[in-house]
Amino acid sequence: MQISKETLEPFSVDYPVVKLGDPEKLLFLDIETTGFTAKTSSLYMIGCAYYRDGHWCTIQWLADNYDEESSVLGSFCQFANDFEYLVHFNGNQFDIPFLTQKSQQLGLDDQVRLFERMKGIDLYKRISPCKNFLQLSNCKQRTLEQFLGIDRTDTFTGGELIGIYHDYVQTPSDFSRNSLFLHNEDDLKGMLLILPMLTYYDIFNDDIRVKKVQANSYRDLNDLTRQEVVMTIALPGSLPKPVSLFRMGCYFKADGDECVLKVPLYVEEMKYFYLNYHDYYYLPEEDVALHKSIATFVDKEHRTQATAATCYTRKASQYLPQWERIFEPVFRREYRSHEIFFELTDDMKRDRAAFTQYAKHVLSVLGSNY
Repeated sequence: MQISKETLEPFSVDYPVVKLGDPEKLLFLDIETTGFTAKTSSLYMIGCAYYRDGHWCTIQWLADNYDEESSVLGSFCQFANDFEYLVHFNGNQFDIPFLTQKSQQLGLDDQVRLFERMKGIDLYKRISPCKNFLQLSNCKQRTLEQFLGIDRTDTFTGGELIGIYHDYVQTPSDFSRNSLFLHNEDDLKGMLLILPMLTYYDIFNDDIRVKKVQANSYRDLNDLTRQEVVMTIALPGSLPKPVSLFRMGCYFKADGDECVLKVPLYVEEMKYFYLNYHDYYYLPEEDVALHKSIATFVDKEHRTQATAATCYTRKASQYLPQWERIFEPVFRREYRSHEIFFELTDDMKRDRAAFTQYAKHVLSVLGSNY
């Protein structure tokens, strides 16, 4: 078994790693195998990155042959015992199940218990929901590295490394050994260097704060006057790259630790629909529904039993869109309209906490698959 240890210098991570946990309790993991299933393929390398005494370090265990899986797993298990968190990229789907199954296959019960004890942090699981928000084609690690402008020294894919490992077992050489170590090391470094991508995750999961709100009028492409609410928002961290997005009639632009969110403001008459329409009469001439306790005084010829579609009251005001029932009462243009709104009242205009809640709602919509 070959072991490689390295202190990464100069090397820094542009993200507050403490958000994940105590930096010296975090163990970043990446494995290399000859296939996708533990039963029919070999584990030939485990690589880890960790933080010690102010420096990022790596340690890698390479199996010189197919019979050294137990040695690699055992050495990793012994080393990992000092850590509390296991950080990986898509490890929930591949690395952890593979290592668990391989450990069971080899009868390494301590290894299985290790994975049960350590708290897992899957970077892919945190970043992938931001794929649409960031307009990425996929959330593979290399795609994220390219997004951030990270250059690799390694030029091989994981699939290509399988052939190189088989060659290494048959005829060991400096080229094959160095290529195997380099690929895994670049995966480990890349995992650390893409940590700033978590600042996009933090937009949706940490506290944001609306600092300023204002109404704005503009002329659209058809030369019609439109109105919008513009929110300036303080973000929980500084983004590694500016991002902008237009969806659902809303516009988002972020740079550094601040973003601007624009939401259309509708000044029109909308309808509030009562749920218990059996208790209402509809007055066609007034185009409004009244509760029966009041409408009984209206002549029968001027009233009809309200239906779900006619049981409403109308109100001309200012309205903001919402995609879930976040704010009540909910208004619609028509009964079967899918779009829902709430009234922008004078109280709401002065309520920064309410606008922060609304901003979080809009951002969640922009980052989802609506």
